[in-house]
Amino acid sequence: MKIKARHILVEQEFEAKDLMKKIEEGKSFEELASTFSKCPSGKRGGDLGEFDRGRMVPSFDEAAFALKVDEISPPVRTQFGYHLIQRYA
Repeated sequence: MKIKARHILVEQEFEAKDLMKKIEEGKSFEELASTFSKCPSGKRGGDLGEFDRGRMVPSFDEAAFALKVDEISPPVRTQFGYHLIQRYA
């Protein structure tokens, strides 16, 4: 099974929590990714495209595949930093 997801990558958990608050207040996930994400995908609104289970690092993979479409994860820690993940298909 493949899913489509976007993410925002930041260095600190408090940054991810602050961004989550902005999303809850109605800010666009893609706009925040473009502005704040440390990942090159930020330039595409955090879009990672379509991927299979096992393609991402384990904690990211587990969180992304547990999401329902349009759902956003709480901060997920990996060796790269903290991610907010949004599944969109």
